[in-house]
Amino acid sequence: MADSNLLATLPAGIARPAYDRSRVRAGIAHLGVGNFHRSHQAFYLDRLLADASQNGWGILGIGIQDTHPERDKALALQAQDGLYTLTICPPDAAAETVLIGALVEYMHLPNDPEAVLRRLAEPAIRIVSLTITEGGYNLDEHGGFRLEQPDVAADLAAAGTGTAPRTVFGLVVEALHRRRTSDTGPFTVLSCDNLMHNGQAARAAFVGFARARDPGLADWIETEVSFPNSMVDGIAPFVSADDAARLNDRSGAADRAPVFREDFTQWVLEDRFCAGRPPLEQVGAQFTDKVDPYELVKLRMLNAGHTVMALPSILLGHQLVHEAMQDELVSRLVERYLSEDAAPHLTAPPGMATADYAALLLRRFRNPNIRDQVSRIAGQSSAKLPVFLRPTAEAVLASGGDHRRIAFIAAAFVEYLRGQDDFGRSFPVAEPALTVPDLALAARHDLTDFLRMSPFAGWSLERYPDFIAEVGRQRSAIRAQGTRAALQALLQP
Repeated sequence: MADSNLLATLPAGIARPAYDRSRVRAGIAHLGVGNFHRSHQAFYLDRLLADASQNGWGILGIGIQDTHPERDKALALQAQDGLYTLTICPPDAAAETVLIGALVEYMHLPNDPEAVLRRLAEPAIRIVSLTITEGGYNLDEHGGFRLEQPDVAADLAAAGTGTAPRTVFGLVVEALHRRRTSDTGPFTVLSCDNLMHNGQAARAAFVGFARARDPGLADWIETEVSFPNSMVDGIAPFVSADDAARLNDRSGAADRAPVFREDFTQWVLEDRFCAGRPPLEQVGAQFTDKVDPYELVKLRMLNAGHTVMALPSILLGHQLVHEAMQDELVSRLVERYLSEDAAPHLTAPPGMATADYAALLLRRFRNPNIRDQVSRIAGQSSAKLPVFLRPTAEAVLASGGDHRRIAFIAAAFVEYLRGQDDFGRSFPVAEPALTVPDLALAARHDLTDFLRMSPFAGWSLERYPDFIAEVGRQRSAIRAQGTRAALQALLQP
């Protein structure tokens, strides 16, 4: 039953779900119910459910991490019957708060893994979508699945024994095994993460796990399960306790799990679903047979632009993105990266001009109502650089272009790993993908040894000694003169 405090305190001006939630059934199970999912995919489905004929497309949310924040979120969403408020924040107009009702069930995997598996094996679940971050697919630089990862190895050793899976790979493959055995049929696996060819990455990960477990099951998954590519876009920041209080003060709600995002949102999907799909085109999503051009522009401009902004900004002491973008040097760096490094090596989809897209990104980054954290965007840069920056770096280097801005970002990345800004203030460094040998390379006396860290594997940088030397010069400048002076010198005409 819904938490009476949320509904009772909700002002009349806040839009409620335009449908009878008691008639909605979950047809999509989503793994990793973070702020982005709740402000993006759930928003689209909430709009779709206003059509009573689509009431089989509610969301079963599944929290997968066993952490205090995840446990708190599970308790909050379960207490509120899956309801929560979403505040949409334009840069230059009043924010709007709506109540989202598409999340009709919520389960926390660590609490009862067997119950989650039973639900995933039910025929009503036709899509399993996931947001597990771009570094969460456990793939090496060649796209192969890492079987030696400890939790993966444990899941493989325990397969078929009744032991609860530790990974999403063990969970999803076990659910598919049960559906195959019971003749229930497959579900679509839909990645909604910021990865180029995210559907192909998901296929490589889940089939790779399945092949190590049971080659026959892997063959069945390859043949029967769909892994469509998709592109998702919309900035949804981390919600701190202060943010939650601010959002609730504004809305008048007593929401234990509010989220907010910018006013821009986009969802482009490859139209390949083995067990049916919701008609999301009715509420603004785009279906296509070729997602690649949309992915390329978004990943190489928006996501890479975010990283280009965040790494020097955190060293400069900036905490909020819109404040960093008020720094003329940071703004110029991002503008020049987008226009001179990324855009010349992109072919935009029909109807899109990269110059217009770059201008839109700058507007979005400067949105003062989002209050996005620089630390959030700088975090997990070791997983982001190979996905977002590497393709542009390779194109610039191969064409003999000006590689100085990319060298500066590489230098800023390794300096960020020190966890201290130019004023001597410490900040948290969230890089779970880095190994002990990686960190040892980052700490070496030679200022370019870090380019042998795992995030740079496969970049073939040994072919570009001038670039390596430039990285060393940029890193030396940051250390000797400070980030601001190094950046100012870089941007001189």
